Amino acid sequence: MIIRSGIILIKYWFSVSDEEQEKRFKERIDNRVKRWKISPMDLESRSKWVEYSKAKDEMFAHTDIKQAPWYVVNSDDKKRSRLNCISHLLECIPYQNIEPEKIELPERQKNKGYVRPPVSDQTLIPEKY
Repeated sequence: MIIRSGIILIKYWFSVSDEEQEKRFKERIDNRVKRWKISPMDLESRSKWVEYSKAKDEMFAHTDIKQAPWYVVNSDDKKRSRLNCISHLLECIPYQNIEPEKIELPERQKNKGYVRPPVSDQTLIPEKY
């Protein structure tokens, strides 16, 4: 029904190998900076790994249709998988190249006696980087 109404439905499944997922979990446990990424749900999901995989396969069996297939993205390399997904998404959406109107930058307003307050009067954030 969604597709017949004219909506473009594109579904992605980011697939991570068992080895990579294990590596990510261990890295998150060992790395204090990434520890926040582990939720109680993540820990619980490990005990239901096979059940979740079966449920995903069942979902695909019912929803991976010709008019709206599931596109599986190999996600062992996060940066590449995101770029590949964006590239694919852009290829799936029909578009017309529209030339933007030319913009002319107006003259900057002349300063007629305005004096900015000193920077020392402002509360600046620390520059760490």
